[in-house]
Amino acid sequence: MIHISHGPVGCGYWSWSGRRNYYVGKTGIDSFGTMHFTSDFQERDIVFGGDKKLTKIIHEIEELFPLHKGISIQSECPIGLIGDDIEAVAKKTSKEIGKPVVPLRCEGFRGVSQSLGHHIANDAIRDWIFPEYDKAKKEGTIDFESTPYDVALIGDYNIGGDAWSSRLLLEEMGLRVVAQWSGDGTINELIQGPAAKLVLIHCYRSMNYICRTLEESYGMP
Repeated sequence: MIHISHGPVGCGYWSWSGRRNYYVGKTGIDSFGTMHFTSDFQERDIVFGGDKKLTKIIHEIEELFPLHKGISIQSECPIGLIGDDIEAVAKKTSKEIGKPVVPLRCEGFRGVSQSLGHHIANDAIRDWIFPEYDKAKKEGTIDFESTPYDVALIGDYNIGGDAWSSRLLLEEMGLRVVAQWSGDGTINELIQGPAAKLVLIHCYRSMNYICRTLEESYGMP
């Protein structure tokens, strides 16, 4: 999945370039974790808005990186100030490219110690990703055979490879990790997460909201 930093170039630089999220895959082909995609907001964009620019960027991404499976729009602080309608852009471009486009209003990653930003991200998964699972289940296109030992590892970001260690231990116990959120995870793992039999939550503060949703909506303990 490709993440667009919708705002000035410096915002995306600080959010992506300094992180230690390890991942498997070929950069620019099936993994985009260390790549910086930005709408590079300028003063004129503050005056006239950035919706058209954002739409153009999404189509450019589709052309340059055709193997990506989805896009997120992550709004930086100026977007919150001028009120760009990123939800409308997401709906429109998702239909045009035929892939999920997820809008995230996470300006400044809001809240005390970023807690509201996590909540907003969880709500975005609920509102924009879970419908993809519901659709796949209805159409019978969930692409793995279920077992009684399927678990979703949630709230582990693979900072320095810690999710890999957790996953090894769980698999040695006989469990099967079918979804890893979101360190070295994929959008497909987010989509198929509700198909697991059990939620294992690593970071309660960042992902407790979505675990509660999984329990209430899909009966996952």
